[in-house]
Amino acid sequence: MSKSLRYVLLLAVLATCTTSTWGQLLPERHHVRKGNRLYEEQRMEEAQREYREALQMDSLSSIAKFNLGDTHYAMGDFEAAEESFRRVAEQGKGLTPEEQAKAYYNLGNAQFQQQKLQEALESYKSSLKLNPNDLEAKFNYAYTKAMLENQQNQDQNQNQNQDQNQQQEQQQNQNQNNNEQDNKSQEQQQSEDEQQPEGEKPEEPEEEKPEPSEEPDDEPRERPEPKAESQQMLDAVQAAEDKTREKVDAERAVVVGRSGKNW
Repeated sequence: MSKSLRYVLLLAVLATCTTSTWGQLLPERHHVRKGNRLYEEQRMEEAQREYREALQMDSLSSIAKFNLGDTHYAMGDFEAAEESFRRVAEQGKGLTPEEQAKAYYNLGNAQFQQQKLQEALESYKSSLKLNPNDLEAKFNYAYTKAMLENQQNQDQNQNQNQDQNQQQEQQQNQNQNNNEQDNKSQEQQQSEDEQQPEGEKPEEPEEEKPEPSEEPDDEPRERPEPKAESQQMLDAVQAAEDKTREKVDAERAVVVGRSGKNW
Protein backbone atom coordinates (compact mmCIF):
# COMPACT_ATOMS: atom_id res chain seq x y z
CA MET A 1 0.00 0.00 0.00
CA SER A 2 1.45 3.37 -1.02
CA LYS A 3 2.15 6.11 1.45
CA SER A 4 -0.44 8.39 -0.16
CA LEU A 5 -3.16 5.77 0.22
CA ARG A 6 -2.24 5.11 3.82
CA TYR A 7 -2.99 8.75 4.55
CA VAL A 8 -6.62 8.09 3.67
CA LEU A 9 -6.78 5.25 6.17
CA LEU A 10 -5.03 7.00 9.07
CA LEU A 11 -6.62 6.86 12.51
CA ALA A 12 -6.17 9.67 14.99
CA VAL A 13 -6.12 7.75 18.25
CA LEU A 14 -6.35 9.92 21.30
CA ALA A 15 -4.91 7.32 23.60
CA THR A 16 -1.94 9.54 24.37
CA CYS A 17 -4.04 12.65 24.92
CA THR A 18 -3.96 12.61 28.71
CA THR A 19 -3.36 16.32 29.17
CA SER A 20 -5.80 18.82 30.56
CA THR A 21 -7.18 19.49 27.10
CA TRP A 22 -9.66 16.70 27.76
CA GLY A 23 -10.56 18.14 31.14
CA GLN A 24 -9.77 17.06 34.60
CA LEU A 25 -9.54 13.42 35.53
CA LEU A 26 -12.98 11.95 36.09
CA PRO A 27 -14.11 8.48 37.21
CA GLU A 28 -14.78 7.33 33.62
CA ARG A 29 -11.17 7.98 32.70
CA HIS A 30 -10.19 4.67 34.31
CA HIS A 31 -12.23 2.83 31.68
CA VAL A 32 -10.90 5.10 28.92
CA ARG A 33 -7.27 4.35 29.87
CA LYS A 34 -8.00 0.63 30.06
CA GLY A 35 -9.74 0.77 26.71
CA ASN A 36 -6.70 2.53 25.21
CA ARG A 37 -4.37 -0.24 26.38
CA LEU A 38 -6.69 -2.87 24.89
CA TYR A 39 -6.85 -0.89 21.67
CA GLU A 40 -3.05 -0.88 21.38
CA GLU A 41 -3.12 -4.65 21.85
CA GLN A 42 -5.64 -4.93 18.97
CA ARG A 43 -8.29 -6.30 21.36
CA MET A 44 -11.01 -4.15 19.83
CA GLU A 45 -14.14 -5.78 21.26
CA GLU A 46 -12.77 -5.55 24.81
CA ALA A 47 -11.73 -1.95 24.18
CA GLN A 48 -15.27 -1.15 23.03
CA ARG A 49 -16.70 -2.50 26.26
CA GLU A 50 -14.42 -0.23 28.28
CA TYR A 51 -15.34 2.86 26.24
CA ARG A 52 -19.03 2.05 26.65
CA GLU A 53 -18.52 1.70 30.39
CA ALA A 54 -17.00 5.16 30.36
CA LEU A 55 -19.99 6.55 28.43
CA GLN A 56 -22.38 5.04 30.96
CA MET A 57 -20.64 7.10 33.60
CA ASP A 58 -20.46 10.21 31.43
CA SER A 59 -22.58 10.21 28.26
CA LEU A 60 -20.92 13.45 27.12
CA SER A 61 -17.35 12.13 27.30
CA SER A 62 -15.84 13.21 23.98
CA ILE A 63 -12.73 11.07 24.36
CA ALA A 64 -14.80 7.93 25.00
CA LYS A 65 -16.97 8.63 21.95
CA PHE A 66 -13.93 9.38 19.82
CA ASN A 67 -11.99 6.26 20.81
CA LEU A 68 -15.12 4.12 20.47
CA GLY A 69 -15.29 5.40 16.89
CA ASP A 70 -11.68 4.32 16.40
CA THR A 71 -12.54 0.75 17.40
CA HIS A 72 -15.50 0.69 14.97
CA TYR A 73 -13.23 1.95 12.20
CA ALA A 74 -10.51 -0.62 12.96
CA MET A 75 -13.12 -3.40 12.83
CA GLY A 76 -14.46 -2.18 9.47
CA ASP A 77 -17.79 -0.92 10.80
CA PHE A 78 -17.49 2.43 9.02
CA GLU A 79 -21.15 3.37 9.48
CA ALA A 80 -20.90 3.10 13.28
CA ALA A 81 -17.54 4.90 13.18
CA GLU A 82 -19.13 7.73 11.19
CA GLU A 83 -21.85 8.13 13.78
CA SER A 84 -19.35 8.24 16.66
CA PHE A 85 -17.05 10.77 15.01
CA ARG A 86 -20.00 12.92 13.95
CA ARG A 87 -21.26 13.15 17.53
CA VAL A 88 -17.85 14.35 18.65
CA ALA A 89 -17.25 16.75 15.74
CA GLU A 90 -20.66 18.40 15.99
CA GLN A 91 -20.59 18.57 19.79
CA GLY A 92 -17.76 21.07 19.73
CA LYS A 93 -18.30 22.22 23.29
CA GLY A 94 -15.31 21.58 25.52
CA LEU A 95 -13.01 20.72 22.59
CA THR A 96 -10.02 22.64 21.36
CA PRO A 97 -9.97 23.50 17.62
CA GLU A 98 -7.28 20.86 17.07
CA GLU A 99 -9.34 18.16 18.81
CA GLN A 100 -12.44 19.05 16.80
CA ALA A 101 -10.35 19.08 13.61
CA LYS A 102 -9.24 15.50 14.35
CA ALA A 103 -12.87 14.46 14.82
CA TYR A 104 -13.80 15.92 11.42
CA TYR A 105 -10.74 14.29 9.88
CA ASN A 106 -11.72 10.82 11.13
CA LEU A 107 -15.33 11.50 10.17
CA GLY A 108 -14.12 12.15 6.61
CA ASN A 109 -12.15 8.88 6.64
CA ALA A 110 -15.22 6.88 7.70
CA GLN A 111 -17.30 8.54 4.98
CA PHE A 112 -14.60 7.97 2.38
CA GLN A 113 -14.59 4.24 3.16
CA GLN A 114 -18.32 4.18 2.40
CA GLN A 115 -17.77 5.98 -0.93
CA LYS A 116 -19.59 9.04 0.41
CA LEU A 117 -17.13 11.24 -1.43
CA GLN A 118 -19.07 14.49 -1.28
CA GLU A 119 -19.68 14.14 2.47
CA ALA A 120 -16.03 13.18 3.05
CA LEU A 121 -14.90 16.23 1.09
CA GLU A 122 -16.97 18.50 3.32
CA SER A 123 -15.61 16.84 6.47
CA TYR A 124 -12.01 17.32 5.36
CA LYS A 125 -12.81 20.93 4.53
CA SER A 126 -14.23 21.45 8.05
CA SER A 127 -11.08 19.88 9.48
CA LEU A 128 -8.84 22.23 7.51
CA LYS A 129 -10.83 25.27 8.61
CA LEU A 130 -10.03 24.35 12.20
CA ASN A 131 -6.44 23.27 11.52
CA PRO A 132 -5.13 24.64 8.18
CA ASN A 133 -1.66 23.17 8.76
CA ASP A 134 -2.78 19.53 8.83
CA LEU A 135 -0.95 18.03 5.83
CA GLU A 136 -2.83 14.73 6.01
CA ALA A 137 -6.18 16.53 5.87
CA LYS A 138 -4.90 18.58 2.93
CA PHE A 139 -3.91 15.44 1.06
CA ASN A 140 -7.20 13.67 1.80
CA TYR A 141 -9.14 16.72 0.67
CA ALA A 142 -7.25 16.94 -2.65
CA TYR A 143 -7.37 13.18 -3.19
CA THR A 144 -11.11 12.99 -2.56
CA LYS A 145 -11.81 16.03 -4.71
CA ALA A 146 -9.91 14.48 -7.63
CA MET A 147 -11.84 11.21 -7.25
CA LEU A 148 -15.14 13.07 -7.12
CA GLU A 149 -14.35 15.08 -10.26
CA ASN A 150 -13.29 11.92 -12.09
CA GLN A 151 -16.52 10.21 -11.05
CA GLN A 152 -18.58 13.18 -12.22
CA ASN A 153 -16.78 13.19 -15.59
CA GLN A 154 -17.48 9.49 -16.03
CA ASP A 155 -21.15 10.01 -15.19
CA GLN A 156 -21.31 12.90 -17.66
CA ASN A 157 -19.71 10.83 -20.42
CA GLN A 158 -22.08 7.98 -19.67
CA ASN A 159 -25.08 10.30 -19.88
CA GLN A 160 -23.79 11.71 -23.19
CA ASN A 161 -23.38 8.20 -24.58
CA GLN A 162 -26.90 7.31 -23.46
CA ASP A 163 -28.28 10.45 -25.12
CA GLN A 164 -26.39 9.66 -28.31
CA ASN A 165 -27.66 6.08 -28.31
CA GLN A 166 -31.21 7.33 -27.84
CA GLN A 167 -30.79 9.77 -30.73
CA GLN A 168 -29.41 7.00 -32.94
CA GLU A 169 -32.30 4.73 -31.99
CA GLN A 170 -34.82 7.47 -32.75
CA GLN A 171 -33.12 8.15 -36.09
CA GLN A 172 -33.18 4.45 -36.96
CA ASN A 173 -36.87 4.25 -36.09
CA GLN A 174 -37.52 7.31 -38.24
CA ASN A 175 -35.58 5.76 -41.11
CA GLN A 176 -37.58 2.56 -40.75
CA ASN A 177 -40.86 4.46 -40.77
CA ASN A 178 -39.77 6.39 -43.85
CA ASN A 179 -38.78 3.18 -45.61
CA GLU A 180 -42.09 1.55 -44.72
CA GLN A 181 -43.99 4.52 -46.07
CA ASP A 182 -41.93 4.47 -49.25
CA ASN A 183 -42.51 0.75 -49.67
CA LYS A 184 -46.25 1.22 -49.19
CA SER A 185 -46.27 3.99 -51.78
CA GLN A 186 -44.33 1.85 -54.20
CA GLU A 187 -46.57 -1.16 -53.61
CA GLN A 188 -49.66 1.00 -54.09
CA GLN A 189 -48.25 2.35 -57.35
CA GLN A 190 -47.44 -1.16 -58.55
CA SER A 191 -50.93 -2.33 -57.59
CA GLU A 192 -52.50 0.50 -59.56
CA ASP A 193 -50.29 -0.33 -62.54
CA GLU A 194 -51.23 -4.02 -62.35
CA GLN A 195 -54.95 -3.20 -62.24
CA GLN A 196 -54.74 -1.49 -65.61
CA PRO A 197 -55.70 -4.09 -68.31
CA GLU A 198 -52.77 -5.11 -70.42
CA GLY A 199 -53.06 -4.43 -74.13
CA GLU A 200 -55.99 -2.08 -73.66
CA LYS A 201 -56.46 -0.37 -76.94
CA PRO A 202 -57.60 3.18 -77.10
CA GLU A 203 -60.45 4.01 -79.34
CA GLU A 204 -59.25 4.36 -82.87
CA PRO A 205 -60.04 7.66 -84.45
CA GLU A 206 -62.60 7.58 -87.16
CA GLU A 207 -61.14 7.17 -90.55
CA GLU A 208 -60.94 10.48 -92.22
CA LYS A 209 -62.48 10.47 -95.59
CA PRO A 210 -60.29 12.02 -98.18
CA GLU A 211 -61.60 15.23 -99.53
CA PRO A 212 -62.43 15.03 -103.18
CA SER A 213 -59.74 16.47 -105.28
CA GLU A 214 -59.79 17.69 -108.73
CA GLU A 215 -57.52 14.90 -109.78
CA PRO A 216 -58.73 11.49 -108.68
CA ASP A 217 -56.19 9.46 -106.80
CA ASP A 218 -56.16 6.03 -108.24
CA GLU A 219 -53.71 4.75 -105.52
CA PRO A 220 -55.25 4.12 -102.06
CA ARG A 221 -53.44 5.85 -99.21
CA GLU A 222 -51.55 3.65 -96.77
CA ARG A 223 -52.36 3.87 -93.02
CA PRO A 224 -50.77 2.05 -90.05
CA GLU A 225 -52.11 -1.34 -89.38
CA PRO A 226 -54.21 -1.59 -86.19
CA LYS A 227 -51.60 -3.91 -84.65
CA ALA A 228 -48.76 -1.45 -85.17
CA GLU A 229 -50.84 1.48 -83.88
CA SER A 230 -51.77 -0.47 -80.72
CA GLN A 231 -48.13 -1.28 -80.10
CA GLN A 232 -47.27 2.40 -80.24
CA MET A 233 -49.88 3.15 -77.57
CA LEU A 234 -48.56 0.35 -75.35
CA ASP A 235 -45.06 1.74 -75.71
CA ALA A 236 -46.31 5.15 -74.64
CA VAL A 237 -48.09 3.66 -71.59
CA GLN A 238 -44.95 1.70 -70.63
CA ALA A 239 -42.81 4.82 -70.99
CA ALA A 240 -45.16 6.74 -68.69
CA GLU A 241 -45.05 3.90 -66.15
CA ASP A 242 -41.26 3.81 -66.26
CA LYS A 243 -41.12 7.56 -65.60
CA THR A 244 -43.49 7.20 -62.65
CA ARG A 245 -41.43 4.36 -61.19
CA GLU A 246 -38.22 6.33 -61.65
CA LYS A 247 -39.81 9.29 -59.87
CA VAL A 248 -40.87 7.11 -56.89
CA ASP A 249 -37.39 5.55 -56.69
CA ALA A 250 -35.78 9.00 -56.83
CA GLU A 251 -37.95 10.30 -53.97
CA ARG A 252 -37.15 7.23 -51.91
CA ALA A 253 -33.44 7.71 -52.47
CA VAL A 254 -33.69 11.29 -51.22
CA VAL A 255 -35.34 10.17 -47.96
CA VAL A 256 -32.72 7.49 -47.24
CA GLY A 257 -29.88 9.78 -48.20
CA ARG A 258 -31.09 12.57 -45.94
CA SER A 259 -30.99 10.39 -42.86
CA GLY A 260 -28.00 8.27 -43.74
CA LYS A 261 -25.63 10.16 -41.40
CA ASN A 262 -26.26 10.99 -37.78
CA TRP A 263 -23.91 13.63 -36.57
